[in-house]
Amino acid sequence: METRRLRVLLELSRFGSMAAVADVLGSTTSTVSQQIAALGREVGTPLVEPDGRRVRLTPAGRRLADRAVTILAAVEAAQLDLDPEAEPAGVVRVCGYATAISGILLPLMLDLATTHPAVRVVVHEHEPEEALALLAGDRVDLALTYDYNLAPATLDPSLQSTRLSAAPWGLGVPAVAAVGVPAGTVAVFRAFRDESWIGNSRNRADERVLRTLGAMAGFEPRLAHSADSLDLVAQMIVAGLGVGLLPMDRTPLDGVAVLPLSRPDLHVRAYARTRHGWDRWPPLALLLDRLTRSTSPEPADMLAR
Repeated sequence: METRRLRVLLELSRFGSMAAVADVLGSTTSTVSQQIAALGREVGTPLVEPDGRRVRLTPAGRRLADRAVTILAAVEAAQLDLDPEAEPAGVVRVCGYATAISGILLPLMLDLATTHPAVRVVVHEHEPEEALALLAGDRVDLALTYDYNLAPATLDPSLQSTRLSAAPWGLGVPAVAAVGVPAGTVAVFRAFRDESWIGNSRNRADERVLRTLGAMAGFEPRLAHSADSLDLVAQMIVAGLGVGLLPMDRTPLDGVAVLPLSRPDLHVRAYARTRHGWDRWPPLALLLDRLTRSTSPEPADMLAR
C-alpha cells in the first residue's frame, strides 16, 4: 500500500466527502476518487460505497482508516528519525576494544548524556575481528577497531571506515635489558631473538607483526605467552616471562622499557567502522562526529588495544 493513498483514505474518513478531501490536499475530486479506488485494488476489497450523492466508508474501509492513523504516524516518526536535519534520538549499539572504550567513548557518553539525552549508547567490549563480525551481522551499529600498519585488516566491502588516529608502538623489554640495544627494528628484534615472546590472546594481528619482523631479523619468534591486557603484558615482562609489543605513548610500568621500532616503523591505526549509509542516521552521525573531533589521525595521539 502506498502511504499517500492511506492518507487520502484517512482524510475521507474525517471529512466525509471527496470534494472536501480534494480541498484539504490541494487536489481534485477525480484524483481523490482514483486514489481510493487504487487503494481498494491494492487491499483486494472495496473501501467506499455510494451514500446518496456522497460516499461512505465500507466496514473494511473504516478498519483500514483506523489503522492508517497508526501506520502514518509510524512512517512520519521513521522519516523524522532518519532525517539528517532531525534532532538525534535513539539507541546506538557500539562495540570496541577496551582502550578505545575507556579512553574515548566513555568521556563522550558522559557529555552526550547532558547535551543529547535522547541518544543512548549501549557498549560491548570486543577485539577487532569479533567487533567486525558483530557489525556485519547487524548486531551493533558502530565498531571501534584497530590494526597495524604492518598487518592491515581486510575490510568487508559492505562496511565503511573513518580513520581516528595512529600511535607508534615499540618492543617492551625488561628495563635492565634495554641498555645498549642498537637502534632500528631489525637490530632490536635480533637483540631479543632468544627470548620468549608475548602475543595477544584474542587478536592474531600481534602474532603476524612479530613473525613478520622476526623474519626480517632472520629468526622465528618463540611465542610462549599471550595476553589481551596491556597491563598484563607489562607485568609479564617485569616477571621475566618474555618481551612483547607495547605503545610508545604510554608511561611504561616500572621495570619495563619500550624500545622504538624504526625502518620499518610500527604504528597502530584506530578506526570507527559502520555499515555503508548508516553514518547518515542522526544519532550515529552525532557520535561519529564527536569521535573524529576528539581524536586526530596523527601518530602519538591514542593508545590502541
